[in-house]
Amino acid sequence: MALYERNYTRTADGIHAEVATSSSVAFMKKTYQLLAASMIAAAAGAFATLPYAETVMQYRWLIFGFELFMLFIGLRMTRNKPGLNLMALFVFTFVTGVSLVPMLARLIGMGSGATIGTAFLMTSVLFGALSLFAINSKTDFSSWGKPLFITLIVVIIASLINMFVLHSPLMHVVMSAGVLLLFGLFTIYDTQNIANGAYDSPVDAAVSLYLDFLNMFTSLLSLLGIFGSDD
Repeated sequence: MALYERNYTRTADGIHAEVATSSSVAFMKKTYQLLAASMIAAAAGAFATLPYAETVMQYRWLIFGFELFMLFIGLRMTRNKPGLNLMALFVFTFVTGVSLVPMLARLIGMGSGATIGTAFLMTSVLFGALSLFAINSKTDFSSWGKPLFITLIVVIIASLINMFVLHSPLMHVVMSAGVLLLFGLFTIYDTQNIANGAYDSPVDAAVSLYLDFLNMFTSLLSLLGIFGSDD
């Protein structure tokens, strides 16, 4: 892989480069370990609260608000506090699992429970392929940040307009496909940033990758649910 394809000399600079690369590999390994643990925490949140889907649906906006609080405040407040940052990570990912319960319960109620496993498998394969591409590619994707962020804002606004005003099934399909594409590109961008040492903490890096995976999963779940429905 590109991350390991380095030619080292035994000069002082070469030794420093080798140590830096070894540190990068360890950082990425820790990041992906935390990503896997985050997925387990999310699965635990969904599994624990699935029997209470109606209650979760009733308080979905409160849950969503707490989710945003953890993402933009809780994780930031604990960023440089080892132990607390891990706790914040797992609280956040657990709550994201809870927030998925209404969608999961609806699919199960429709007799499409197998769609959940299919969506997770497809997301895992896609996420893994994009991550490997980002690590092996010699192209610099660092300039993607601003365009991706602007596109994200546009997608959020369009989704809210459709949710509260248009109520268009076709628009919902288009937006789900757009989210899938957008966070696929974010996966490439974030993975290369991690490989290049742009993150100070594996926790911060894991949050970025988790959000990429989660949004791709939910968009695929939505698309498969729509096209797999008899309605």
